[in-house]
Amino acid sequence: MTLSRRRYLAALGGSAGVALAGCGGGDVNRTTYEAESVSAPEEVSDYVSASSNFDGTMVDLTGRDEIEVTVGVQGNGSYYAFGPPAITVSTGTTVTWRWTGRGNAHNVASQGGGPLNSSLTAEEGHTYDHTFEQSGVYLYKCNPHEFQGMKGAVVVE
Repeated sequence: MTLSRRRYLAALGGSAGVALAGCGGGDVNRTTYEAESVSAPEEVSDYVSASSNFDGTMVDLTGRDEIEVTVGVQGNGSYYAFGPPAITVSTGTTVTWRWTGRGNAHNVASQGGGPLNSSLTAEEGHTYDHTFEQSGVYLYKCNPHEFQGMKGAVVVE
C-alpha cells in the first residue's frame, strides 16, 4: 500500500518538535524549522486544503521575531507552493517570503483584499517582507498559480 504525501505528512506532523520542511523534494531552497505542529483552524484548512503540501497542520512559530516562507517550492505538480504553507506567529513578527526562482513568476497577494501585495517576479532570492501588527487570520495566494493550489496562511496571535 502506498501512502499519499498528505497522509504521510499528517502522520509525521503530529509529532512534537519535528523538523518541518515546508516543501517536498531534495531542494536546498527550502525553509526548515524545528517547531511544533498545531491543527489548522477551519478557516485555514478550508482555504489551503487544495495545496498538495498542506497536511491540515500549521507550524507554530510564535515567539520568534522573524520568519521566512519560501516561494516556489515543490508542490501542486511543479514549483507551485509556499513552504511552509501555513504558520502561526506572534503579533509584531516580520515574515519574509523568499523566491526560489523556480516555477515561473510568483507573487504574494492577500485573498479578498488585505495587507499582502508583492510584485510578480521569478527572480531567485527576491524577498518580500510584512510585519504583522494585528492578530487575525491572513490568507494569501500566488495570483498566477492560485488555481493550481498555491495558497498559504499566517495566523497571528
